[in-house]
Amino acid sequence: MLHHKFIETAKHLGDHVAIIDCNLNRDITYKQALIASIILARRFKKLERGRIGILLPTSSAAALSIVGATMAGLTPVMINYSTGAEKNCHYAQRQCDFKTIIATRALLEKTGCPLLPGMILIEDIMGNLGNFEKALGFMKSILPVPLLCRLYGKHNPQASAVVLFTSGSEKDPKVVQLTHHNIQSNIEAFSAMMRITEFNSLLSVLPYFHVFGLTVNLWTPLLLGITSIAYANPLEFKTIARIIRDHHPEIVVGTPYFLEGYLKQSKAGEFESLRLVVSGADKCPETLRRGFKEKHGIDIIEGYGTTETSPVISANPREANKPGSIGKPIPGTEVKIINYESGLECKAGETGKIMVKGAGVMQGYLNDMEETSLRLQSGWYDTGDLGYLDEDGYLWHKGRLKRFVKIGGEMVSLVNVEEILNEKTPENVECCAVELPDAKRGSKIVAVVTSEVDESEILKKLSSELPNLALPKKFIVVPEFPRMGSGKTDFRTLTKIVIEQERQK
Repeated sequence: MLHHKFIETAKHLGDHVAIIDCNLNRDITYKQALIASIILARRFKKLERGRIGILLPTSSAAALSIVGATMAGLTPVMINYSTGAEKNCHYAQRQCDFKTIIATRALLEKTGCPLLPGMILIEDIMGNLGNFEKALGFMKSILPVPLLCRLYGKHNPQASAVVLFTSGSEKDPKVVQLTHHNIQSNIEAFSAMMRITEFNSLLSVLPYFHVFGLTVNLWTPLLLGITSIAYANPLEFKTIARIIRDHHPEIVVGTPYFLEGYLKQSKAGEFESLRLVVSGADKCPETLRRGFKEKHGIDIIEGYGTTETSPVISANPREANKPGSIGKPIPGTEVKIINYESGLECKAGETGKIMVKGAGVMQGYLNDMEETSLRLQSGWYDTGDLGYLDEDGYLWHKGRLKRFVKIGGEMVSLVNVEEILNEKTPENVECCAVELPDAKRGSKIVAVVTSEVDESEILKKLSSELPNLALPKKFIVVPEFPRMGSGKTDFRTLTKIVIEQERQK
């Protein structure tokens, strides 16, 4: 159980710093984190049964609320506040059958979300603790580990540890249940592969409603005894570059969009504490890889995962990094590639659907047997991604199957079009390929760019690397792309923006 492992770590490390909260300029020791979690567990148990909503930014308050909820026998439901906090609160409550949401006033104000029925502010809880509660929390914290673990639930690794929502970048978010075993086995496997216990500190800025943030930025440091350096907004690039410079984390894990922002705001030598930089959730551009190497002498390690796999599926070993690939499957995880038409297993080098089996794979989508049966068969999870395994066993990602379009009977990868677009346009221009309906061919590709470009010149360059049917039929300017909480482009919203612009012409 995750919280049992946290109790063991906290009891062992005591006064060692667990979280440096850069939002509050405050250090929280493992002893203090344990006491706070015990106090919150008692409070939460009185508020809810079964599940409890968490609407908090990356911070010590969020981390301890999640731990406190699990210690109370509740399953935290992590609510995405980046794509509409109020809408997502209602969606989560409908899908998961709970009322109580732990929130914070500052985040409600920032997102424009009203105080909804069932919402309780974490600052009101922490600001109204009585002496008895504090004393009881302290007394429980000094109990022996076996007794304390028995006090907070039986050992049941298959119990639900968290409810998360898929990004919703292509359609409505699906509700993913991950067990204690899913998350803990994933942490143990990728930590062993990457030798995470060699490090002392980790930058924690990814949102906890994203599986990448929850597993790698929250539970991993708490279970392994690593100091987590937390800050609420990963988009404040200048501030985070300063935090890296001032607090000297050894590990940074992020999406390419975030890492690009930190790189631009840094000077050579300012990231000298970093010993491991991992990129995931999206393809790492070669320009980003080259930028970190030239400015900081750091080789970015690329990995791959999904919400449904807790999340890590594969990563490049530190001593055997193969740039461009998404690495080798972590211990205990199997990957096979199957042809998306015949269903037969592909040979090395042949592109097909990426299928995953292992301890990190979810049990299923909450209250959605149809979608579960479509994506989970005989223990194999269909990621919906295309890729191939090379002869050395490294996995190469070729894009989402949903981001392939059929034009003139041929399958065209929008990701491939984007990559070449980005190579042929100025570095300050962001590009995205979007599929729109076409009366003659069924579909057409539109290039979306963040500023005006010389279209004829770009098309001339593209035609040397792309077949005619894959060339964009139009260029549309959208000055700022909509983002998911992970920093990924929100393709669903961007397509709506493009369609609306076309309709208005």
